[in-house]
Amino acid sequence: MITAQTLNRETVEDFLYHEAELLDDWRLPEWAELFTDDAKYDIASLDADDPAHASSDSSLFVLADDRERIAGRAKRLMKKTAHAEYPHSKTRHLTSNVRLGEVRGNERSVKANFVVYRTKGDRTARYMGEARYVLVVDDQGGIRIRSKRCILDLNALYDQGRLTIII
Repeated sequence: MITAQTLNRETVEDFLYHEAELLDDWRLPEWAELFTDDAKYDIASLDADDPAHASSDSSLFVLADDRERIAGRAKRLMKKTAHAEYPHSKTRHLTSNVRLGEVRGNERSVKANFVVYRTKGDRTARYMGEARYVLVVDDQGGIRIRSKRCILDLNALYDQGRLTIII
């Protein structure tokens, strides 16, 4: 059985590739189920002094969702009334340079680089940066996301337009 201590890079990469596949296939309710009940998913502000350590409680973030908001966002984006994403954009989430961090109990910190390509109409945008995860191994040996923070390597979102997809 997998534990946080025995969680290896190959298993983590497979999990992150699965997450990317769910997002690219617009299986957002399934994606939301990857998160623990106490989960946080955020995208740091582009001009934050220390985006890796900033708190969404005291700093401005592009997005700062708890588990309820993660599920709500996934549900809303699946509806035809989500005009910015209906019909859905075509996306490709690419993950690389996966690095395993420290273990704390049943948690393992992970960093990975990402590029997300989004095509909508005649326009293609790129979002790139670093994702920092805290992954939890549950009692059955399954992996869940307790925390995901995306740190975009962009100076502005002007070229990308509105951020209406999940990074």
